[in-house]
Amino acid sequence: MHVEMTQKAKKELSILIPNYNNVCVELVTVLQQQAETLGIDYEILVADDASPQKDTIPLNQPINELPHCRYIIKETNTGSAATRNYLGEQSQYHWLLFLDCDINIPDDHFLERYMSAPHEGVVNGGICIIDDDTLSHNLRYLYEKDAEPAHTAEKRQANKYHEFRSTNFMIEREVFKACPFDERFKRSGYEDVLFGKMLKQQQIPVTHIDNPVMMTKFESNPDYVTKIERSMRTLHTFRNELRGYSRILTFDSGIHISAVRGLIRLWHRIFGNMERRNLCGSKPILKLFTLYRLGYYLTLPKGD
Repeated sequence: MHVEMTQKAKKELSILIPNYNNVCVELVTVLQQQAETLGIDYEILVADDASPQKDTIPLNQPINELPHCRYIIKETNTGSAATRNYLGEQSQYHWLLFLDCDINIPDDHFLERYMSAPHEGVVNGGICIIDDDTLSHNLRYLYEKDAEPAHTAEKRQANKYHEFRSTNFMIEREVFKACPFDERFKRSGYEDVLFGKMLKQQQIPVTHIDNPVMMTKFESNPDYVTKIERSMRTLHTFRNELRGYSRILTFDSGIHISAVRGLIRLWHRIFGNMERRNLCGSKPILKLFTLYRLGYYLTLPKGD
C-alpha cells in the first residue's frame, strides 16, 4: 500500500462494536467525544446481535442521537464472527476499529494513539484488567489478571499472529474484506485465533501496540465455566484448523503415550464434577481451571 494513501486514510475511522446483552451508550459517548476532538471523519456503528435481554434495546437507543453514531438491531442472532463481518460491510471509512461492547476506555488519548501509530494492515491494542480486590472470588477476573503480564505489547509482538485478540484491534477495510471472520463460528470462542492464523497465511502485517481497553465486567463463575465448556467444544470441532494456535491442542499433540491421555480422562471422569463445583463457587482455585479445561476437552466424543 502506498504510504501517501495510508497517511491520508488515517484521518478516516469507522468504529464498529458488536453488541449482545449490553448497554454501551457510555462507551459510545466516550469514543464519539474523542473522535470529535481529533477532528477526523468518523462513524460509530453498534450492531445488536438479537440480544435476548430485550430491555437493553431501548436503553441503547440514545446512541442514535449522538452525531455520526448508529445503533443497528439485527433480527436474527448470527454470532460474533458474522456480526463483525456485517459491521465491516456497513462501514464506509478506510480504517475499521473493532471493539467489544463490555469494555471501558481507560484514558482520553485512546483514539489518538491509534491514529498516530505508524502501521499498515492490522494493529492490535491489547487489554488491561481493572484492579479490584472485591473481585477476588471471580474466576474470570482471576484468570485474566494472572495472564495480564504475559500480554504486554512487546510480548504480543514477539508472537504477533498467535497473540491476536479481537477485543480491540484496527484493520484496513480492504484487508478486512479480503480476510473476514469465519462465520462457522456461531459463538464467541476461538474465531479470533483462526483469524490470526488467516492473517499469517495471507502475510498481512500485524503490529501490537500498548493501547489497551480495560476489562471491568466479568461474568459469574457458573456463566464463565459454561462459556469455557462451549469454547472447548468449538476448539474440538475446529481442532485440525487451529492446531499450532492453541496450548491445549499443542499439549494434546504432545501426549505420545496413550496411557497418559487415558489417565487424564479418568481423572476428569472421577473428579471433574468436583473441580467444576469449586470453579463455580465463591473460592475458585485457578490451578484447577487449566486441569478442568484439559480434562473436559479430552473427554469430548471423538466424532464431534
